[in-house]
Amino acid sequence: MQINHPGRQSPLGAGSRGFFEKNIAPSAIPLNLGPGLLARFSSSFVFGTPRHMTQADIDLVIKQFVECSRLAYEAGLQGVEIHAAHGYLLAQFLSADSNHRTDRYGGSVENRARLIIEIICAVRNAVPASFCVGVKLNSVDHQSRKALAACVIQLKMIVGTGIDFVEISGGTYEDPQMMQAAVQPQGEKSSHTLAREAFFLEFASVIRNEVPNISLLLTGGFRTRKGIAGAIKDDACDMAGIARPAALQPSLPNSVILNGKVPDEEARFIGNPFSPSWLVKISGQRAGAEFKWYSEQIQERGRQRQV
Repeated sequence: MQINHPGRQSPLGAGSRGFFEKNIAPSAIPLNLGPGLLARFSSSFVFGTPRHMTQADIDLVIKQFVECSRLAYEAGLQGVEIHAAHGYLLAQFLSADSNHRTDRYGGSVENRARLIIEIICAVRNAVPASFCVGVKLNSVDHQSRKALAACVIQLKMIVGTGIDFVEISGGTYEDPQMMQAAVQPQGEKSSHTLAREAFFLEFASVIRNEVPNISLLLTGGFRTRKGIAGAIKDDACDMAGIARPAALQPSLPNSVILNGKVPDEEARFIGNPFSPSWLVKISGQRAGAEFKWYSEQIQERGRQRQV
């Protein structure tokens, strides 16, 4: 089960929070959704400027992650994935762009990783050793060498806590790589091209070199059996995550990818049935609208399931 705190990426009035109650973040830095009028409106009036977290806030967040993990264990689940990607709260602490704190949770690369380290250690102490604990982190493919070096330092600290796996994904609300639609393959592709169909393989290879002994899960862009098999065969990752296709057809791994009766040429899940309205097209909000549409498909399948 994936566990998460949105931090500043929580719209005003979300959950049990009052409409005029601010969301929280490591520093009081608002989201920057872009230069357009609609983007500036969303930044100011949908998300607002977050409240700088106090030590009491931090202690509460640690407690909430621990309680959630313990509940998952007691419910019979086999593990949790701590979400520290996509610009959510833990990613906000890890990043120098959103964390301008001057206390023990900010400043240096190591200090910015302190919160997630404390959460992992507290979770480990609250559940049996057999309970799986993983972490989801962002790719920094297109950022500076300094950002990559910082990420590697933080990753080694995180792996040093004894986690079971790392998942690589990418994007934030400010830079929505996680909301990209899959590229539609046209015609036959070489085995090398198919093996490189995932979005974040370049960063995954860096992680593989720096931390070779951690189990690596790669999510984003996989759409064919050959692509998944190629990435694993090339040692780019140990596991492949399938998100959007599985949101539309949850049985895909067994019915297509792992089904020996389906030939390789047909073992693919291509297609993007999302069709944006004219308003979405002109507003430049396609990525967010598409992300929301796929989330709604998951909810709809949950409502359809008989208990």
